[in-house]
Amino acid sequence: MITRETTLWTELIKIGVIVIGAFGVAVGLNFFLIPADVFASGMTGIAQILAALLPLSAGILLFALNIPVAILGWKKVGRLFTFYSFMHVALTTFFLEVLPIYEISEDILLNAVFGGVISAAGAALPLKYGASAGGLDIIALVLARMSDRPVGTYFFLLNAMIVLAAGALFDLEEALYTLVAIYVTSRVIDAIHTRHVKLTAMIVTKNADEVREAVHEHITRGITRMPAKGGYDANDKEVLMIVITRYELYTLKQIIEEVDPEAFTNVMNTSGIFGTFRKDS
Repeated sequence: MITRETTLWTELIKIGVIVIGAFGVAVGLNFFLIPADVFASGMTGIAQILAALLPLSAGILLFALNIPVAILGWKKVGRLFTFYSFMHVALTTFFLEVLPIYEISEDILLNAVFGGVISAAGAALPLKYGASAGGLDIIALVLARMSDRPVGTYFFLLNAMIVLAAGALFDLEEALYTLVAIYVTSRVIDAIHTRHVKLTAMIVTKNADEVREAVHEHITRGITRMPAKGGYDANDKEVLMIVITRYELYTLKQIIEEVDPEAFTNVMNTSGIFGTFRKDS
């Protein structure tokens, strides 16, 4: 099973990733999107739009907008997940205030693309480690779990409101470049956060009961057990077949290494699933 030391180390890595991710979001905004007058995706973009209309800073608005979303995340996603997501929001606000707004390029298209890529990487890395950048990320994640569609798809659809608002309140050209930035962001998020990708793991082990118990303790997935015999040593074994998301592969690898280091595991991409497959784990 996963030891306390392993869990502590995982949490420390997660915090480090959240700090790096928040810094990446701030860099993408202050060095690329904001100087080019291109709106970011998610709650950050909404905060930018509201900051242009209200006598409040984007940082304060960003934090305020995330309060109702945090309640949704607390109920539907998890308390620890919501805590780390709010940590990301707070750190993003901090870095936005600390880093200067600096224009690296005058090309608005370059700013939209690179700003979208960098800020998306900062938002997607926490998702891969069990947190998020808050805001629309949590809403998109909840919808993705309900339908099993890619997170980036919902992220792109939810951000359509930002494009429409930018076009209606400001300039049509700004809205078009904002659309480019949001499209790039959604593609990067799907490339990094591949929770919707399914894998089939075939675990050949002599300790089938121990492995099955450990897997069920940490991953809520069904397991099919099949008898097997070693072709070389002729020993009796079992093959445990389990379908997981790529997001769960790291945990499965940890479990197998700690319960049965001698187990042989073959991981294959799964093109489709028919039948019951739990989506909200």
